[in-house]
Amino acid sequence: MNIITTTDQLARACDALLQAEHVAVDTEFMRETVYWPALCLIQAAGGDTEVIIDPLAEGIDLEPFWELMVDERVMKVFHAARQDLEIFYNLGDGLIPTPMFDSQVAAMAIGLGDSIAYDNLVQTLLKRPVDKGSRFTDWSRRPLSDNQLVYAMGDVTHLRDLYPIMRERLEKKNRTGWLQDEMAILTSPDTYRMDPEDAWKRLKLRKTHPKWLAALRAAAAWREREAQTRDMPRQRVMKDDALYEIATLAPTEEGQMQGLRAVPRGFERSKPAERLYADMKVAMADPEAYAPKVEKPAPTPQGIGPTIELLKVYLKLVADEAGVAPRLIATMPDLEKIAASDDPDVPAMRGWRRGVFGEPAMGLKRGEIALVLEDGKVAARPVPGKAG
Repeated sequence: MNIITTTDQLARACDALLQAEHVAVDTEFMRETVYWPALCLIQAAGGDTEVIIDPLAEGIDLEPFWELMVDERVMKVFHAARQDLEIFYNLGDGLIPTPMFDSQVAAMAIGLGDSIAYDNLVQTLLKRPVDKGSRFTDWSRRPLSDNQLVYAMGDVTHLRDLYPIMRERLEKKNRTGWLQDEMAILTSPDTYRMDPEDAWKRLKLRKTHPKWLAALRAAAAWREREAQTRDMPRQRVMKDDALYEIATLAPTEEGQMQGLRAVPRGFERSKPAERLYADMKVAMADPEAYAPKVEKPAPTPQGIGPTIELLKVYLKLVADEAGVAPRLIATMPDLEKIAASDDPDVPAMRGWRRGVFGEPAMGLKRGEIALVLEDGKVAARPVPGKAG
């Protein structure tokens, strides 16, 4: 099997793919020892055109592929696209494929389970076995064997054939809008921006007073910058537990970190430590201003426990009738806010979720809808004289 290694070959392949209504795309990458995932292979299939691109080939320019990814005439089809899109966003200078279809999200919308695996999806809809023999390949090594290339190509040839089937099922169930709402999140640049100053959001907040929050934000931002600059995983720069210890001490000079259990011995005298001290000095100059604004969750009103339980039963009923996982419709925090507020600002009250669950859930809360047992099964029925 041939692999594309030059820009001219890539341009011709992308011209051929532009003739297809939809193009299935997948990548192979390595990220275990790096911060920035290393793109090792790109597979694409549309119509009768099937290609494998070697982004590691000397001198190759991926610009023809980036142009294909943003061409509005062609639907780009992925499975569990987030990591692929993260790579494209970083390598393509903020590029996000459009328009786009994620078969894993679509599978949830048509009732095929929560986060279905690719091989299970192919088996369910196409009745084809998926070869998993090369799934542990080191894709950065060259040359790749024919078996490895055949395995990689299978990821997109099946996906190309899945798309029309899944699109038809979405249309029959009138759920294309469900997918569009999810795609809006997946294709938002905010999903992939990696601002070091926001790195604290990845951590659990064990305290909420400003000095500790400011120190944690500074430590997390320092680690993120170090990981990006040195191209290594965050946890190899510094463990989370060490960041919590550093936040407690807020060290601005060498002697203050000696003896911390989670901090590697000798780190306090290193060049990265010097950069941490400098960042911490800036944060500690005005902790109130530097600390992230963290809203304390409002206390749960007393007596709403039964309402939450009722909403959980109703969510299960709606999800079962739709044939989807409950979490696709609403989360536990959604239910808590719906129970506690007459105007809850939650995802379950926006877009398609509002009509499917949010508005009826408010009706249930107002007594306009009742849950009843009919032939041993729970059902939702309007309450006579109560409908708004």
